[in-house]
Amino acid sequence: MSRGLRRAGAGQGAAAAVQLLVTLSFLPSVVEAQVAGVLDDCLCDVDSIDNFNNYKIFPKIKKLQERDYFRYYKVNLKRPCPFWAEDGHCSIKDCHVEPCPESKIPVGIKAGHSNKYSKVANNTKELEDCEQANKLGAVNSTLSNQSKEAFIDWARYDDSQDHFCELDDERSPAAQYVDLLLNPERYTGYKGPSAWRVWNSIYEENCFKPRSVYRPLNPLAPSRGEDDGESFYTWLEGLCLEKRVFYKLMSGLHASINLHLCANYLMEETWGKPSWGPNIKEFKRRFDPIETKGEGPRRLKNLYFLYLIELRALSKVAPYFERSIVDLYTGNMEEDADTKTLLLSIFQDTKSFPMHFDEKSMFAGDKKGAKSLKEEFRLHFKNISHIMDCVGCDKCRLWGKLQTQGLGTALKILFSEKEIQKLPENSPSKGFQLTRQEIVALLNAFGRLSTSIRELQNFKVLLQHSRCHCM
Repeated sequence: MSRGLRRAGAGQGAAAAVQLLVTLSFLPSVVEAQVAGVLDDCLCDVDSIDNFNNYKIFPKIKKLQERDYFRYYKVNLKRPCPFWAEDGHCSIKDCHVEPCPESKIPVGIKAGHSNKYSKVANNTKELEDCEQANKLGAVNSTLSNQSKEAFIDWARYDDSQDHFCELDDERSPAAQYVDLLLNPERYTGYKGPSAWRVWNSIYEENCFKPRSVYRPLNPLAPSRGEDDGESFYTWLEGLCLEKRVFYKLMSGLHASINLHLCANYLMEETWGKPSWGPNIKEFKRRFDPIETKGEGPRRLKNLYFLYLIELRALSKVAPYFERSIVDLYTGNMEEDADTKTLLLSIFQDTKSFPMHFDEKSMFAGDKKGAKSLKEEFRLHFKNISHIMDCVGCDKCRLWGKLQTQGLGTALKILFSEKEIQKLPENSPSKGFQLTRQEIVALLNAFGRLSTSIRELQNFKVLLQHSRCHCM
């Protein structure tokens, strides 16, 4: 072959290689390609949620989480695990939760107990007069004797049958306020058998499945899923809608938590101080379709499904907060007014979303059977809220409790539509109540899901960049 022909061939090969690199650089990542399209069991697609969340909801919910009313959460991290002997709390320093000093808690929050939201409800004399009504979840904004008697009477009303999760007793000496901004959810090093036992108990003992059916990639199962989990999903599709939804909620929550850990991973210390940032390798280990045998994209789709469930709950509960008697009271009147305005703006956005999940499709049909299934659903979820007391890492326990309580509150809202529609405009309601603890958990839990979907977009960009550099 002549020298000229060789040069021509080399030039053509180089041009083809450049063209291939350009073409590949525009290909979507494998994760992006598989986490797309319409979600199962609803009429919504991934792209619509991405656009709605990332450009409309995420900036507002992030701002809301920084407000005093929503950043302080009262929680008992010392409740014993009711299911197995604990191994002792994690000794890793990054697992530690720093409780909020009394002096840092806004006066309206620490003086208001669990259920007083307005300025008048936090008046000292009123607190003494209504001491017997401390458990009341309705908004206390009326000072008449008739109302005081009503508060005391309503305190006897037990709405525990509507709760989907176990609420911490905020009056317990072990319950402490935590500043969520100073204790962010991120990778702490907590992993291994202790962490797996918690999730294994959730999936294997509380999702609606026989013990003979193993979920994919479960390291505690005798078989590690040689069929790539297809038998599991064949079985799952055969379940009724309600039981499929339950599994997807748990899987979506698990995926969301894992995304937070990947996005805020403990990197190498610099100048003796730890730093956190996105870890692509960890993300691929948990979600890449090849490394997870196709399981990763399914987990991420379940995250979107969970987002839709909580988004629907926010749109349904909007009338509760739109009433003039509801204040988000911290003692700072100007900030409190701004906080409520911001919250109502978020509610308006949630109501404008055109492809909501239809909760009426659940627990339909035979009334007796539907009622029994709903109660079974509620008790299974309530049991999971108990399992969160078995998490060995305090910071993981904090965020696990908050997010399960937030989801439990969302479920309570979805199945209280009639009670919400009957809310009186200018007085508290006996039929439907939310404690401050539930409100803070609900909005922060949704904020975590919103952040997860935003972080997923960041990882798609990072994966595309890393792929381009490798070529």
